[in-house]
Amino acid sequence: MTLEIAWFCILGFLWTAYFVTEGFDFGVGMLLPVLGKKAADRRTMFETIGPVWDGNEVWLVIAGGATFAAFPVWYATMFSGFYLALLLILAFLVVRVVSFEWREKSGHPRWQLFWAWMNTIGSVGAPLLWGIALASLLHGVPIASDQSFAGDFGDLFSVYTILAGIAVCLLFALHGAVYLTLRTLGDLRVRARQTATRLAPAAALVGAGFLVWTLVVANDKNDKGVFPVILPAVVAAIAAVSAVFFVRAAQEHRAFAATATTIVAVVVTLFVGLYPRVMVSDPDFGNSLTIDNASSGHYTLTVMTVVAAVLIPLIVLYHAWTYHVFRARLGGEDVGTPVDLVARKTGA
Repeated sequence: MTLEIAWFCILGFLWTAYFVTEGFDFGVGMLLPVLGKKAADRRTMFETIGPVWDGNEVWLVIAGGATFAAFPVWYATMFSGFYLALLLILAFLVVRVVSFEWREKSGHPRWQLFWAWMNTIGSVGAPLLWGIALASLLHGVPIASDQSFAGDFGDLFSVYTILAGIAVCLLFALHGAVYLTLRTLGDLRVRARQTATRLAPAAALVGAGFLVWTLVVANDKNDKGVFPVILPAVVAAIAAVSAVFFVRAAQEHRAFAATATTIVAVVVTLFVGLYPRVMVSDPDFGNSLTIDNASSGHYTLTVMTVVAAVLIPLIVLYHAWTYHVFRARLGGEDVGTPVDLVARKTGA
């Protein structure tokens, strides 16, 4: 295996880690209007992801930095061509970050409800555009002979890429609902399970349609045969169907493992369908970016490999420790804000 192939696989891992971890907290944000009927429920939902959401975004930062260092041509072409889409994603992420920080600045119900809706908007908008953008890499965008982007914002949108965005949103919503069944108590947990039960068939159906279409697109746009793209696609389909059954059987840990496996397999399907190219050119297929013509030099990739071999396991261990520490279920009586708790303890 060459270093170029190794770093293509590492980038696939980084995007997978981002979607699996950030996927469930995006999903929780999407479900705020559905499950957060009361202020106490919304507070509990925020608390389930409060300690981990910013750590989950570390994978996005690493993926972006690794793309810039390992495949600078890919980074330059993609970020210039997808500039408006990525700017919109950044705006959605910023709105979402602000919603976490500003929601508790006031106890007024309308203020808190407003920022809950802002969190939902950010949680829907960002994954929708991520799905569209990543699917566009395989579906193809106009690339000139000098490896620069030759299209416009509208070239990112097709029926296939829009389906990809919808599939990602549905899968993340299901992932988030199952996550809430693991982290909450009482009525909120029951309603989260009911919501997951309703979402599971739709997510599985739309996801299956997207996977089948991905096989067709990989063959038509990237000159790929059915094998080996079909292998991760089959794994994704089996995991999605398993999630439906596990959710209905109230086997929460297995359901969460199934939704996570589905996300992993979907990302792997896209990357396998894309290889050996990193960005397909359409209509001029010969201008496509490959792992060879878009990569850095051997020395750069060697240094990056040594650094990644040390840091990535440490990051994985840190995330695992964080999830272990914050594994307790939340919910029950509305205990109020931290200010209220202090007042109760002091008798004020």
